[in-house]
Amino acid sequence: MSEVAYDQGERREVKRARYAVAAVFAVHGAVTGSFATRVPWIQDHASVSAGQLGLALAFTAFGAACSMPLAGRITHRFGSRTALRGLMALWTLALILPSLAPNLLTLCLAMFAYGATSGMADVAMNALGVEVERRLDKSIMSGLHGMWSTGALIGSAAGTLAAHLGSDARLHHALAAASLTLLGLLACRWVLDLQSAEDEEPPPRFTLPPRSALLIGAVGFCAVFAEGASLDWSAVYLRDQLGTSDGLAAASTTGFMLTMAVARLVGDAVVNRFGAVRTVRVGGVLATLGGLLIVVARNPAVAMAGFALLGFGIAVVVPLCFAAAGHSGPNPSQAIAGVATITYTSGLAAPSAIGGLAQVTSLVVSFGLVTVLTCGVAALARVLRTGGGIGNGNRPAVSPPAAAVPHAKP
Repeated sequence: MSEVAYDQGERREVKRARYAVAAVFAVHGAVTGSFATRVPWIQDHASVSAGQLGLALAFTAFGAACSMPLAGRITHRFGSRTALRGLMALWTLALILPSLAPNLLTLCLAMFAYGATSGMADVAMNALGVEVERRLDKSIMSGLHGMWSTGALIGSAAGTLAAHLGSDARLHHALAAASLTLLGLLACRWVLDLQSAEDEEPPPRFTLPPRSALLIGAVGFCAVFAEGASLDWSAVYLRDQLGTSDGLAAASTTGFMLTMAVARLVGDAVVNRFGAVRTVRVGGVLATLGGLLIVVARNPAVAMAGFALLGFGIAVVVPLCFAAAGHSGPNPSQAIAGVATITYTSGLAAPSAIGGLAQVTSLVVSFGLVTVLTCGVAALARVLRTGGGIGNGNRPAVSPPAAAVPHAKP
């Protein structure tokens, strides 16, 4: 076979792998959306108070943080395709567990398993996304996370319909889990099948993330804090601070989610043109302007515009943080796991921190804190300039030497 024909076949394989991993992201998001809409049913079924529910939900992040460092070792042992296939199946099937919990203890255990499987699958699919991006020599991570947002919207829409019809969440989640498991397994057939070299040392089960991942994680922390605060508190802000109806307040949250999804889907074109650093820096400035609009708003239209601008500004930050972590060294899974752990922690801390600060002061002051953190996104954007990253300048970077790339099956 000629070298040209081989190159064409390899390019087709990589393009097919890009679409496959995008489908995996969408399935992962659909599980999250399916779960989120049935939380009230799960709370009633387990007979837990709001405070107890908050405790149980915290076990999701705890499970993810504990399990994420294991993803690299699993991938090393079984190869990327087999590992992702197994981890995605565990994650989609874990959707069933919370609705089966009859009390607080079992709900906490279910949420731990739910978060653990989510975190490991998250690291594995992001590591594969980074490898596809490396081979294509252009940014694709924003679009992949846009597919996650799209899947979450579809899953939440289906869950909303199921809740409106009064269906039992156990039946709803069983059907959703079965369908999403099949879709996930099908998509995993075409992802890249990367294998570690025979003499390569397996990554440690647990280790502190590298310093570069901590700096990148700080940018992700700021963005995810703003995202979590907006998702959980935007409706409350409009209703309590500006006196809007529940319907209009809910529309603000939906608009925020849609803005983020659209921005992520189109974000790769911007990154490929202007580079990750400039994109994140400008995004941080836009998000800061959005935060200022929220803080000074005296009517719902201004606040809703502020939340939309905030979502637009931070939309691509987390995907680019994962991409930068994956390109920052020879062990993408370890770096991605470090960044993911930091961002999950931020997502856990944001809602309670906003609520606690609002209790002492006001929601206006709380979103003042969010605005300060979005300034941090702009100020720290330069740490995304990694030596092996894509789109550090105006053009994609050259791929690193083959020794730094996981070995693939022929």
